[in-house]
Amino acid sequence: MQNLPKGSKKLINAWAFYDWANSVYTLVIASSIFPIYYGALFKLKGTLYIEAFGSNFKSTALISFVTAAAFLVVAILSPLLSGIADYAGNKKLFLKFFCYLGASSCIGLYWFSLENIYIGLLFYFLALIGFWGSLVFYNSYLPDIAFPDQQDAASAKGYSIGYLGSVVLLLINLAMVMTAESNEAALSAMKLSFIMVGVWWIVFSQYTFYYLPKGQRKVGYIANKSLIFGGFKELKKVWISLSTNPILKKYLSSFFIYSMAVQTVMLVATYFGEQEISWKDDSQKTSGLIISILVIQLVAVVGAQITSLLSSKIGNIRTLILINSIWVAICLGAYFVTTPFHFYLTAGFVGLVMGGIQSLSRSTYSKLLPETQDTASYFSFYDVAEKIGIVIGMCIYGVIDQITGSPRLAILFLALFFIVGVIMLNHLRIYSKKNAISFYSPN
Repeated sequence: MQNLPKGSKKLINAWAFYDWANSVYTLVIASSIFPIYYGALFKLKGTLYIEAFGSNFKSTALISFVTAAAFLVVAILSPLLSGIADYAGNKKLFLKFFCYLGASSCIGLYWFSLENIYIGLLFYFLALIGFWGSLVFYNSYLPDIAFPDQQDAASAKGYSIGYLGSVVLLLINLAMVMTAESNEAALSAMKLSFIMVGVWWIVFSQYTFYYLPKGQRKVGYIANKSLIFGGFKELKKVWISLSTNPILKKYLSSFFIYSMAVQTVMLVATYFGEQEISWKDDSQKTSGLIISILVIQLVAVVGAQITSLLSSKIGNIRTLILINSIWVAICLGAYFVTTPFHFYLTAGFVGLVMGGIQSLSRSTYSKLLPETQDTASYFSFYDVAEKIGIVIGMCIYGVIDQITGSPRLAILFLALFFIVGVIMLNHLRIYSKKNAISFYSPN
């Protein structure tokens, strides 16, 4: 371990490099290769249904419920992990634990099969928890390794490096799958990609672990129940404070509504494309779905920049209303999407508003925070609200998909959340106008 001074370029680069290591999970496992592999298993079986947990589940409904359960655990763990990060003084140990949990679980997906569905779903469940659990500690390192005037650039560097790394591995995996000589060989290539994700995550994280400091114990730390419940107490304080900050409360309420739909669409997009689009053959399906994910990733970067520029011209709330309106159109349009071309086109629009709504939602929230309060606690509250929203959104999607057998109806139903989001944001716009609250500062 190297002891580098705070603010040093090498230390910041080492911290940001963890994004290169772990971002392959989000792109390969959560968004592309695994959903394709999961759908292929059911196609080989000749049915979209499976017996699990005492019920007969549709494939996409089952994975939606498991994803929701994992995010529920993450939402509960986040305040606890935040407390540990603040008080325990050994953040690196916990960062390593969740890194290795997530990476080894990705490797475990190599043995995912419908015959051993419980073990496979357990690896999927633990991989998600490992990824999001490690992010709690990774993000908490930012003020430790960079000074305030360096933190925006450091954070941006992490995202950029992560995007590059994940695309590199995805392209390698795509080449492996597309050059396979048979469907069986393609499935084997997909399984191998799960191992590659885990190995990539572990190997490249070592550079980060070598340079990151152990972390310092908070002054006055006492090993008692405050360690366990400190994070929850902070969330309670934020909840109470909202009663004295009506505009922040109104904004968080609208964010909670539309965010659950945004995150749900992002998580189920590939499963939807795998089942509902009329691909010519399996080869076109695999390449088409991966290309769609790459389109979303590329366009999201542009979308975030366009959104930032637009918000500086017409204001954050007006821009969010516009973006939510586009999301309504996307959900309504998705009901009628059946061809690959239409799916690519939809993916482009999703990317355009996906990057924009995420970046603008967070920056708008930061503008509304009280200057005298602990911003870390407020952002912890924001993150927990987002995770709970994902749980609700995935459960609603799963229930509709399970009952009706149609993910199209589930996507159509999600449009209602964006419509409610537009209405609530418009009320917020009127309220802020009456109270002379401006959202026009640059993001």
